[in-house]
Amino acid sequence: MNEHSTLSSRRAFLHYLACSPALYLSGWAGGAMGQVASGPYPRELISRAQDALNVFDLHEVAKQNLNPGHYTYMTLGTDDGGTLTANRVGFEKFQIRTRRLVNAENIDTSIEMFDQRYPIPIMIAPCGSQKVYNPEGEVAVGRAARAKGVEQILSTSTSTGVEDVIQARGRPIWYQLYADPVWEVTHAVVKRAEEAGCPVLALTVDNTVSNREVLYRHRRDANAQCQVCHAEDAGVIPPKPMFDGLEMSERNRVFMDWEYVDRLKDATTMKLFLKGIVTAEDATLALEHGVDGIIVSNHGGRAEDSGRSTIESLPEVVDAIAGRIPVIVDGGFRRGTDIFKALALGADAIAIGRPYLWGLGSFGQEGVETALDILKRELEIVMAQAGTVRISDINRSYINRA
Repeated sequence: MNEHSTLSSRRAFLHYLACSPALYLSGWAGGAMGQVASGPYPRELISRAQDALNVFDLHEVAKQNLNPGHYTYMTLGTDDGGTLTANRVGFEKFQIRTRRLVNAENIDTSIEMFDQRYPIPIMIAPCGSQKVYNPEGEVAVGRAARAKGVEQILSTSTSTGVEDVIQARGRPIWYQLYADPVWEVTHAVVKRAEEAGCPVLALTVDNTVSNREVLYRHRRDANAQCQVCHAEDAGVIPPKPMFDGLEMSERNRVFMDWEYVDRLKDATTMKLFLKGIVTAEDATLALEHGVDGIIVSNHGGRAEDSGRSTIESLPEVVDAIAGRIPVIVDGGFRRGTDIFKALALGADAIAIGRPYLWGLGSFGQEGVETALDILKRELEIVMAQAGTVRISDINRSYINRA
């Protein structure tokens, strides 16, 4: 590559980053937006995972470690990033009503779901292609999940096959499904997850189509730096292992409807969750169609520009479900106080995405474990402050709409 083309490539890539809403949401740019949407980033990088005071410490190390394109892909939203911002700002719309003079020497953060006991109400949300953040990818995350006893949900876009991740986790994990327009392809992937022992299938319904302008502005196939990995003959990025022997179709999923949910439920013995329900109407329909659980999600602000956070969507979904099936929520969780607010609003558990990817991208398995430890410690602190010694004690009397 000559000097002129190298310079052009660098300029194009800088333009790519500059166009990304993630630039502001990650703290790269100054001003209130970055601080409100992301958090208090440290001025100095930590050198050990154990030195992290909060999950943002892990973010800064991961940002330095990662390929800029991979980092930006992890952080980007859709359109101008409105929903991405909303997921963080939404927590500020709720206040915690703390109680006094409650003996909180023994805090119990454990929960139970489907006869399985978990030490904390935090789950590993599905995120694809984790080897771009660390060479061990989903295997490192699986080992961290095993060490901390949390549930791992594996993405269809995993860079490691479900069988190997289950081996790392030490027991079957949950499986997230991106439906393929060709039923035979979807059915084959579902059966593989089922035969591997996965007890739960989470169908993603919140990412049928999206407008990720940052990717459109900077075409990967036209960027020399990206082509080092993404060119067909580069031999760096392997095909998605869950589609071995299968031909993937277009990723547009606007074809799905409630009849498709019925068909999928009839095709597997796994429990079926719907990931992406954000309204009471759809929660009610999910019950009518025999769904086993719901994940309140807007795909981390990566799929729609509704401008509505998941924490604001949560109460109406919880009310519609009325305790009949589990309700999990993801989107923007960075602090123990965030988790407490979701539990107070009726969530059975929360799921994290970017925080554990920050841990993975900074210190691998140890970083993921550290992210979970930090959130557990922060949750214990706010539970003690509120006078709630068990997760079951947390209810809406501890929350106030700001």
